[in-house]
Amino acid sequence: MYYLVSALLIIVGILGNHPLLANTDGKANLISVAKCCEHNELLVDDTCTPLTETNETEWRPEFIEEKVNGISRSKPVKPNYQLKIGRPKCQSNEHQWNVYHYRSGEDRLAILTTGVLRHYTTDLTKGKQNEYNGAFGFDNTDSMDEDDFEMVSIHYDYPFGHYCADKAILSRDRLVAMYAMICVPDVVVTWSDTNYLMKHAIDPTFHAISIASYLVVAVVYFVLPQLRDLVGNMITSMTLCLIAGQSASTVRIFTEFGNHISFMIAGMKYMNIHTVMYVSLLAAFFWLNALGYYVWSTFRSRNVFLRVTDGRKYCYYSTYVWGSTVCIAGTAIFAHFALETNKPVVGGKIYPPQETIGWLGISVLFTSIAFTIMIDLSFVLTTANRIKRMSTYGRIHHKMKYSFRMFVFLFAIMSIGWLSFLLSRLNYEALEYCHIVINLLQAILILYVCVFGQRRVTFLLGKTCNCCNSGENIEGLDWGEEMTAINAGY
Repeated sequence: MYYLVSALLIIVGILGNHPLLANTDGKANLISVAKCCEHNELLVDDTCTPLTETNETEWRPEFIEEKVNGISRSKPVKPNYQLKIGRPKCQSNEHQWNVYHYRSGEDRLAILTTGVLRHYTTDLTKGKQNEYNGAFGFDNTDSMDEDDFEMVSIHYDYPFGHYCADKAILSRDRLVAMYAMICVPDVVVTWSDTNYLMKHAIDPTFHAISIASYLVVAVVYFVLPQLRDLVGNMITSMTLCLIAGQSASTVRIFTEFGNHISFMIAGMKYMNIHTVMYVSLLAAFFWLNALGYYVWSTFRSRNVFLRVTDGRKYCYYSTYVWGSTVCIAGTAIFAHFALETNKPVVGGKIYPPQETIGWLGISVLFTSIAFTIMIDLSFVLTTANRIKRMSTYGRIHHKMKYSFRMFVFLFAIMSIGWLSFLLSRLNYEALEYCHIVINLLQAILILYVCVFGQRRVTFLLGKTCNCCNSGENIEGLDWGEEMTAINAGY
């Protein structure tokens, strides 16, 4: 009896170790998939929420099978798997990274039959966007050819323990996405990369210099009492609008950083940042248009001694500028929400995707700027023709000649800067790099034209700050500055 039992045990051990007969129930092939929330929960605005409080179904992973010659999913693959609840614990040399897979984004998530999460990074603007939309989705069962997978050349694999996946609902953007939290290694910044250097180092630096240049112009024209006339107030208002636009553009740059600044700015709607940037630029061009109209109307008028103070005129022009800006901005926002059929979404990897203003809204704003440029061009031509035909100049006309020259330079500089900004929206790296440089040159040139290029302003600065006094004869200065010095008590 003892020998019989021993023989049976030996036979069972041999059969158990045979590769074809062991584990016929398939439990040895059971794979683990990490789920971020509980089984009856999903992610709603970064918070695990019960399914009973949503209208969505439970998330179930869909798998694709990796083969030797690529990846194919001609038939749905359903391996044996079990869901493990919990978020990954990254190591000291790693950090957590959030990825959102939605239709208009550039990220795709897929789970292999081995339990590995694969993250695809593609550029959907280079063709076949409709074929990629939802290709790796959690609710898409359509097939995809192997050739389509070969087009996706960049991917990263994360084994179990280095990720968790789930369904995510972004209520404010009305998006349903597949979400994954992954552990990625800390990347050392390669400053030799031209694109990274231009967009993450040089561009923010140039924006800071531009803001400082505009701020100097605004402060000079606001502080010096001799410059606080109607033209000076217009220049101050225009530069403040340019400062607001540059500040919004700087915030837009920082949202692309992978640091804690992104989390502080993530609460701000990406569309709001772009809206402030575009509307500020529109207001600056309206102030330039108001300056051109004031110079044009002064040379056109027969009687320049009107009983209207500069303060009241500034109120009139402010009503025109801000009223036009608000009306056009409201039209652009209405066109975006009511008429835009394909609303673009900017998908951040470390923050939820944000809806941004589309081309329809941008076209309303940019078309308005183009109209102001054409009107300003007519002001330049007609005023120049009027000055040529004038035989005598009064004191006010002599003063307005310098204002007209400043307006012409500002018109040329801002028009070139706007054209560069428009071309940079085409997403060509060469055009983007050119706009980065032109944006800085625009600020420096405006600073020179408004401050350092005018002898009157430099004379007033030298007298106020007791510096930069070249000792030149007062008679060689511009119009009436000797009277300014006498009245100021210098």
